[in-house]
Amino acid sequence: MSHVFPRHTKSALPTIARGEGVYLYDQSGKQYFDGSGGAAVSCLGHGDQDVINAIKSQLDNIAYAHTSFFTSDPAEQLSDKLIQHAPEGIDRVYLVSGGSEAMEAALKLARQYFVEIGQDQRRHVIARRQSYHGNTLGALATGGNEWRRAPFAPLMVETTHISPCFEYRGKRAEETTQGYGLRVANELETEILRLGPDAVIAFVAEPVVGATAGAVPAVEGYFKRVRQICDQYGVLLILDEVMCGMGRTGKLFASEHDSIRPDIVAIAKGLGAGYQPIGAMLCSAEIYEAIEAGSGFFQHGHTYVGHPTACAASLAVLTKLTDGGLVSQCAAMGDKLQDALLQAFGQHPNIGDIRGRGLFRGIELVEDRDSKRPFDPSRAIHKAIKKETFEAGLACYPMGGTIDGKNGDHILLAPPFIMQECHIDEIITKLEIAVAKVF
Repeated sequence: MSHVFPRHTKSALPTIARGEGVYLYDQSGKQYFDGSGGAAVSCLGHGDQDVINAIKSQLDNIAYAHTSFFTSDPAEQLSDKLIQHAPEGIDRVYLVSGGSEAMEAALKLARQYFVEIGQDQRRHVIARRQSYHGNTLGALATGGNEWRRAPFAPLMVETTHISPCFEYRGKRAEETTQGYGLRVANELETEILRLGPDAVIAFVAEPVVGATAGAVPAVEGYFKRVRQICDQYGVLLILDEVMCGMGRTGKLFASEHDSIRPDIVAIAKGLGAGYQPIGAMLCSAEIYEAIEAGSGFFQHGHTYVGHPTACAASLAVLTKLTDGGLVSQCAAMGDKLQDALLQAFGQHPNIGDIRGRGLFRGIELVEDRDSKRPFDPSRAIHKAIKKETFEAGLACYPMGGTIDGKNGDHILLAPPFIMQECHIDEIITKLEIAVAKVF
């Protein structure tokens, strides 16, 4: 009898035995193509010897030292390399153990920044419906996914949510793409004015919405208008790149596609590629200098902040993503994967939309393609697709509630950046088997 508390108490899962490249193997020897990189984590695949050697080397020196006593070379070098490639104005790195921690740090820093500069009346955070920003209470409150929030609502801080930028579901027939983007972006200004122009701390958004909506990028011009609104009212722009960042979209930072400058950005997942738990919150020089000139102390912290072994692993990962050219490879391979998905499923009556950037692709499943009508949620079509793809030897990332937290189904594909063109054929073949069985 297992004493592990699993994600789902009714699931009987195979036991993982090993990983090699783009493949995972269970104890029976069955091979699975890691088509979702776990949860968009394993960007380098499995068994990367350079990362493993970096971990081993660091363990030979020092595994852990608390950051109230010491800094470490891996933390310093990783931070330097992140800032070297970060969006303009981003100047400091706060290293944590994962995405939820990174978002909690972002939210708390944003509030403390305004306290430090004498604007402690600012108390509201605005985010978007159908967003996901983590499972700790502050991050969960910021996220706009209703089924995740509902059980814990009495415990959460009050937040407010505006429409997502979700062209497939939100654009009106009479609108242009640009007009749609401006309409939903302008909801931010309306909400700031409703709450009070001097009462809002930050607007939080994923440049490409991940788990809850299925790799949904904003339309062109949306984020530029958002940045203008934030600047006009002195509101911080926090970008959550936990899932979509670190090369997943074909740029190291997903915000590069929209040519915008965040004030704070959260990263994780691909930052460590699964080899060690790590995340980071990056902020502008202006925000850091306000803390430095004020109290000098960020009122936040975790035991494993700046963990030397995790930082050593992450530095090896980041070096491969940047100097090793894997981000560029992700962009090129992502275009080829999108073309193959459109060719195979672009006219399928139960596939409504195929979207995303880089090797971050979402497939939305519908009962009727013409009307975009979703399946009855009780059918849990996303789970059926996951089951059949897994049986066929392909791991994908399923989710229900794509439209409003209850209705809609999609799956995510987020394979390792090291995949080759032959693996695209494997993905398509195994998806075709699953789709044929389910539909």
